[in-house]
Amino acid sequence: MPSIPRPVRLLGWSSLFTDAATEMIYPLLPVYLSRVLGAGAFSLGVIEGVAEAVNSLLKVLSGYVSDRWTRRRPIVIAGYLLSSAARPFIALTGTWLQVLFVRALDRTGKGIRGAPRDAMLARFASPADRGRVFGFHRAMDHAGAIVGPLIASALLLLAPGEYRLVFALTIVPGTVAVALLFLVPEPETPGARPPYGGRVPRGAASETSSGPAEEARGPAGTMPRQLWTFLAIVLLFSLGNSADAFLLLRVSEAVGSATYIPVLWSAFHVVKASLSTWGGTLSDRLGRKQVIVIGWLVYAVVYLGFAASDDAGALVGWFLIYGVYFALTEGAEKALIADLTPPDRHGAAFGFYNAALGVGTLAASVTFGFLYERFGAAVAFGAGASLAAAAAIALMFARVGASRGAMMVGSNVPNSDHQ
Repeated sequence: MPSIPRPVRLLGWSSLFTDAATEMIYPLLPVYLSRVLGAGAFSLGVIEGVAEAVNSLLKVLSGYVSDRWTRRRPIVIAGYLLSSAARPFIALTGTWLQVLFVRALDRTGKGIRGAPRDAMLARFASPADRGRVFGFHRAMDHAGAIVGPLIASALLLLAPGEYRLVFALTIVPGTVAVALLFLVPEPETPGARPPYGGRVPRGAASETSSGPAEEARGPAGTMPRQLWTFLAIVLLFSLGNSADAFLLLRVSEAVGSATYIPVLWSAFHVVKASLSTWGGTLSDRLGRKQVIVIGWLVYAVVYLGFAASDDAGALVGWFLIYGVYFALTEGAEKALIADLTPPDRHGAAFGFYNAALGVGTLAASVTFGFLYERFGAAVAFGAGASLAAAAAIALMFARVGASRGAMMVGSNVPNSDHQ
């Protein structure tokens, strides 16, 4: 098995530092809103829903633009720079609407960088290794989410209740993340032959030859029907995929203290980081769709657990199992998007994918917050579990992607660590 290409490793380290900064804030946000600013669950739902919708919808525009420019790296750098500059301003907020504005600005940066960065990752991998490459990148991202909350917890132990200090210090890892991006080379022009040879998943067309899968895609530059089918099912799933902040809120209510919530959030990302590369590789071997279905069913079971449990220990256990869902789906979903899309449309395809996630997350978070406040946690989490199960069943029977593992074609090309 070839090693991870150097450009992918650099992008991974940049994501690690960025996520460390983000996750110094995120697990504390529900407590900060409720205990410092006096906001409720509905406000939390609006903030996270709008923030993620802005993020995801902007990925459509940035992906579209990046497909038409010869260089994607400047767009990626601009997105990381905006987030790193905006994030510390949460330390100055005095109302939940101000938090909404800063979070939306932070997610604007993520929206700008997300699709072109994913398109760059797709160019740095062979079709057969895309699951592993995307899984590795997600693992690095989750590693940052381990470090960030631990730093936040250490700061709060030294300065109890000083949330604003923690938020302000996120400027440090954010600066490092941007600096690392200048070491990442610009990949070859979209639509050219990928730099890495190797296996191609059965059912995913080689970018250098034509065949049944290539014909299913249609003329060059168009989006295949299978992609739209998959995105419709992703939208269905995302309608039940509310912000993770609600799980943290539920756990903090059961525990009765926010001091160790960042530690739990860090442990949660240990699960994600340790399993994400494995989950992406599993999709290379078992098939993208099968792995995604399993992951969505894990999500449904976890939400049912949150709906039925009141004990703090049980909720902590369910929360850690929740990390398995991410490990199984994040790399596999992005790899499937790349498999189904012509190389010259990868940016737009990732944009549409994230738009589906964003629209669903906005609706899910606002609705979840309403159900949580009006009817209680059991009803809210039960609704999310039902939609996730429905989406898993729909994908199970849909004609989307590969149904078996990868096969060898052509010759192997050594890793391009020098790029």
